[in-house]
Amino acid sequence: MTNPVFFADPGELDDVAAGSAFRLAGAEARHAVSVRRLAAGEAADIVDGAGRRVTGTVRSAAGTELVLDVEAVLDEAAPPYRLVLVQALAKGDRDELAVEAATELGVDEVVPWQAERSIVRWRAEKQAKGVAKWESTVRSAAKQSRRARIPAVGAPVDLKGLCALIGRSALALILHEEAEQPLVSAAAALGADAPGQEAAEGTVVMIVGPEGGMSPREVEAMLEAGAQAVRLGPHVLRSSTAGPAAVALLSVQLGRWT
Repeated sequence: MTNPVFFADPGELDDVAAGSAFRLAGAEARHAVSVRRLAAGEAADIVDGAGRRVTGTVRSAAGTELVLDVEAVLDEAAPPYRLVLVQALAKGDRDELAVEAATELGVDEVVPWQAERSIVRWRAEKQAKGVAKWESTVRSAAKQSRRARIPAVGAPVDLKGLCALIGRSALALILHEEAEQPLVSAAAALGADAPGQEAAEGTVVMIVGPEGGMSPREVEAMLEAGAQAVRLGPHVLRSSTAGPAAVALLSVQLGRWT
């Protein structure tokens, strides 16, 4: 069984080395001590959310402090390509379910999209609360799946902002039930890196519409910006399912899971 994971603040692990002791304090330490009830002699990982993982054995755990005897420090390389899920706001927490599952499957960034047919609307102060909720979802899912990298939550975009994101990507895929081109064939040109080569660069954007679907105007604008409409398979998936399914397919095809 893999070790439980706890998050250090950015920069806290920069100077940590094997053979040293690391003290984790604050809310994460309280969670380790009071909720997970870690005790001396148990193994644990501490990560910085940016790829550094510290593995060790608990020396002491009390109150709001956990002391770890560091046995190894690993800097996990960024995987081939950067997977970004653009998820339209959806009712019934389906957008959050998509974000949670995509995080567990390895997505690198999630971007909220205020689509024309989104029933849910983020306006003014509601937008800040919505982003904060997605950030909390991503953080919890990253911890549950033992990730050393916490996916970013991008600023919410409208159609104009989404088209700009498409223009900056190596490949942008509109997940659309009426598309004829399979996702795997659209991504085939990217390929997977051969063993021993550096990770490929670029961003792959996956775009999922709301429960009511994307409007023809939105699809046309995204196609003009350079996106491709693709289908995942023979079945119509919910807004909460399509994005995670695309992350899984691309992770295999691009060599992220090998």
